[in-house]
Amino acid sequence: MQTVTLSPNAIRVLEKRYLAKSAKGEVIETAEELFRRVAKNIAEADPHYNATEDPAKTEDAFYALMVSGRFLPNSPTLMNAGRELQQLSACFVLPVGDSICEIFDAVKQTAIIHKSGGGTGFSFSRLRPKDDLVRTTGGVSSGPVSFMSVFNHTTEAIKQGGTRRGANMGILRVDHPDILDFIHCKADTGKIINFNISVAITDEFMRAAREDKDYPLINPRTRETVKRLSARMVLDEIAKEAHATGEPGLFFVDVTNRTNPTPHVGEIEATNPCGEQPLLPYESCNLGSINLERHLKRIDDRYEIDWEALEGTIRTSVHFLDNVIDVNRYPIRQIEEITKANRKIGLGVMGFARMLFKLGVPYNCLDGLRVAQQVMAFVRRVGYEQSGQLAELRGVYPNWRGSLHEKRGQRVRNAYITTIAPTGTVSMIADTSGGCEPEFSLIWYKNVMDGEKLPYILDYLIEAAKREGFWSEDLLERIVKNKGSVNGIDQVPPEWQRVFVTAHEISPEWHVRMQAAFQEYSDSAVSKTINLPSDAGVEEVTKAYLLAYELGCKGITVYRDGARPDQVMNVGSFRRNGDGSHGPAPEDLAWGKLVELADIVDEKRIRVKTADGNAYLHVGLVDGQPREIFGNPALGAYQSTVALVCRLGSTVLRLGGTVEMIMDQLNKVHREYGDVRIPLLALNRGFQRVMEDLGQHVSITESCPECRRQMRMVEGCMKCHDCGFSRC
Repeated sequence: MQTVTLSPNAIRVLEKRYLAKSAKGEVIETAEELFRRVAKNIAEADPHYNATEDPAKTEDAFYALMVSGRFLPNSPTLMNAGRELQQLSACFVLPVGDSICEIFDAVKQTAIIHKSGGGTGFSFSRLRPKDDLVRTTGGVSSGPVSFMSVFNHTTEAIKQGGTRRGANMGILRVDHPDILDFIHCKADTGKIINFNISVAITDEFMRAAREDKDYPLINPRTRETVKRLSARMVLDEIAKEAHATGEPGLFFVDVTNRTNPTPHVGEIEATNPCGEQPLLPYESCNLGSINLERHLKRIDDRYEIDWEALEGTIRTSVHFLDNVIDVNRYPIRQIEEITKANRKIGLGVMGFARMLFKLGVPYNCLDGLRVAQQVMAFVRRVGYEQSGQLAELRGVYPNWRGSLHEKRGQRVRNAYITTIAPTGTVSMIADTSGGCEPEFSLIWYKNVMDGEKLPYILDYLIEAAKREGFWSEDLLERIVKNKGSVNGIDQVPPEWQRVFVTAHEISPEWHVRMQAAFQEYSDSAVSKTINLPSDAGVEEVTKAYLLAYELGCKGITVYRDGARPDQVMNVGSFRRNGDGSHGPAPEDLAWGKLVELADIVDEKRIRVKTADGNAYLHVGLVDGQPREIFGNPALGAYQSTVALVCRLGSTVLRLGGTVEMIMDQLNKVHREYGDVRIPLLALNRGFQRVMEDLGQHVSITESCPECRRQMRMVEGCMKCHDCGFSRC
């Protein structure tokens, strides 16, 4: 029997999140037992279609697929298959109708789904705008943003599957009358903290934006135009918020519906929390990713793609994911009905950046795009062939008649086959790069839990350096000092500097073009973050939006480096261990002496709007650096508490600490005790504006609720790459 070979990092992630535990919290399952449990459970679908089929053979094939690291399903399948919960879907889309009953039906269903371990996506576009007439009561509507808070509180109250809080995606059409409120709904209030948000962008809006024209806002209740806005102004407002915080994203709803495989069943209005699965109301997604790095064969000192092995993996993976639909235990009846009627699966990839490293191909060049297109076209072609073979044995998906597939003459088992989903902790288990993203750094470490640090070193970098003759004993230390990059290190040949490119060295245009390359062969969509440098302007965000639409992407999420004060993957000092291996050196936090302040110092004063009125933040500067803070809260209602926060914060600054440290702690208190009315996020917003005025880009930070390290936007979602926690 094939045994699993996992790195210490992967084992720790499995122990933390996936392996079965006793009532005392002790791990009672090995990695091999986990993969065997999952394989056995998923293979049990086979006899439903052929009574003579031996599920043991399929079980062995599924086990070999996972234990080899060639393919892994989404986290709910690894966690729950063969166990009591048996909820295997990662995410769901729920409809939200324009009545109190429909709204709170959706709230109830959200609670049930989050309890089972799933995430949820919603379109709030059917809700009448705020201040619109409610005929049954003679009152007025509070609008979509207000009702989003209800869903947000529901999420906050429910611990998801015993492992994490649920993730949500909130979407509003750009032609909804409340669109400006929606765009800014996460800016100051901190009330929508459990949502990713995206604006559903129409073709009409994009035409108006390009031509600098107005476009109509339409009341969804009456279908009447109530106002007109400048499309370019609205796009600018979206770009400004995304520049500051990474949200909202864009969801190109008309582009998406042009490839909706079942338009006769319904219109796609929303996506799952990371945006890669546009789904009909009540549909669920079950996802899996092929590790491309494990599908290379070595020829002398070079690597080539092993197409034969990749084909075998694709076929077995499609079989696996189709079986998941049948053995899944769905939390709501409507979800089971439409999921089995459309049988959508999401087969994607991970390890793409590592594959490019080994192929010697830069990410940000035409050759990199060609590899992406070649690989994803192959996955899609073989995936469709396998889905067609399953259709011959098991039948086409029930909603096939009337579908785009029927019109094209394609008899397939699954309405969706390919997607590029976030891989998060799954790629950590596989010890490879996430999805189609570039590597963040070549050398880093992660704080996993209880202060434990696990080194992450790109082994192939060392191998290539020794083979190509640019290795030296201090190379790793030089890379660490160079922020995890070989760019500009003179001993590394220019061609290898281009190959070992990292995310922050890639221009936004190449990020978008790579997303579009994968989108071309993805039935659903692509989860990817478009990284921008810290000094990027708002106009560069807008430029990325326009390019993504032009190239046929179904959505886009941008993230400006430095928009959060700490990066989750920390590049620290490295040391050589006694056994010749390399690892991170201990960090020493060097505090200075208490800085004495002169009687007169420069200051920045900023006004911040809160729910109770205006608050004022004063930041005293010494040599241009913040060293003292005063905060006057709105109406003076919390003067003593805010004064205490400011005095302690001033002490931190005078001891050599940073504004980012204070912002981090304020946000932690807000997240853990979110019902308090002290304007913590208002203070944080003030800090952000002061620091931006000083030329230092920071924003409200989000710390991991489990390990307290900073989270990072990647693959379209806030994730902690220290312990594996994900908001999606």
